[in-house]
Amino acid sequence: MIVDANDTILRILDLARWAPSGDNTQPWRFEIVSGSRVVVHGFDTREHCIYDLDGRASQISLGTLLETMRIAAAAFGYTIAIQRYGGTSETRPTFEVALSLDPAVRPDPLARFIRLRTVQRRALKTRRLRADEKTALEGSLGEGYEARWFEGFRQRYRVARLLFANAKLRLTLREAYEVHRRVIEWGARFSETKIPDQAVGLDPVATRLMQWAMVDWRRVQFFNRYLAGTVLPRLQLDFLPGLACAAHVLIVARSAPTTIDDYIAAGRAVQRFWLTATALGLRHQPSFTPLVFAAYARERRQFSAEPGSLDQASKVAGALQELIGDPDTIRRAVWLGRLGEGSAPQARSLRLPIDKLLHAPRSGP
Repeated sequence: MIVDANDTILRILDLARWAPSGDNTQPWRFEIVSGSRVVVHGFDTREHCIYDLDGRASQISLGTLLETMRIAAAAFGYTIAIQRYGGTSETRPTFEVALSLDPAVRPDPLARFIRLRTVQRRALKTRRLRADEKTALEGSLGEGYEARWFEGFRQRYRVARLLFANAKLRLTLREAYEVHRRVIEWGARFSETKIPDQAVGLDPVATRLMQWAMVDWRRVQFFNRYLAGTVLPRLQLDFLPGLACAAHVLIVARSAPTTIDDYIAAGRAVQRFWLTATALGLRHQPSFTPLVFAAYARERRQFSAEPGSLDQASKVAGALQELIGDPDTIRRAVWLGRLGEGSAPQARSLRLPIDKLLHAPRSGP
């Protein structure tokens, strides 16, 4: 399909494609049906990603996309109406997005931060968030969500310990190794479809060691068993960054999410929060996997073939319980991350160009 590059709808999609997604999977494709109607073809990664076995992480990503579409459309004077097709599979959710030109709509100030928003995995400043910053961040979530903050050295240390324990599980599972092997682009500062190794957060020596080990699962096992291979990456990627930030934030829904629509709504709230943080000059890094493993433990789900994996997940769930306290709050949690002042990352994930994200039109939903 040939679309004029100056079409407003294409310019909106060109902005929207910068929405965040787990491991830069970009689980969406666009079908431009007309000048006022787009079909978003979503998909999830449950078949090959241990962190997304129910598609929830991908659904949150789709929510960030739809919210970014709303913000981008407002920049061009449009409002959007979103309808999910009920007859499509949950593994491939499909949405109709109708655009309406509205002279009353005002540009969303978050629009200019869509491309600037990124992940910073390295150390951030530890100065406490100001009251006005926290008010803006909490207000960005909208009705139905609240933020719980973990600030000060003692609380940051407790979260850092949780992340350190969680990382041991991530680095010793064959299924997680397969994910990491696929999503890292070695020797790269930028990547359109993966995470460049220079953005991972390791120093050059640790990066080279990790690249050597990840050639083969047997190398990873040898490295972990005889060379304390999990300690260095857990320190550099989880524990030390967990201390070096202003705060950790837990985003909690009013009701525990259970449906695809709940998780999409959560993703929309997360994107508003993240863009608001960017507008405030704050950097953000998601720490989502402790929530994932805690849910697997709560459900007694055999998520890995590795012996003892469920017991390890139960330890992560216990650490999360110790940190948060209320089991109901944990069930309602939709996001965990750290934030603070810091420099822009020198390496980052990019996105596929818009022409590679366009889906060929078809008849019917």
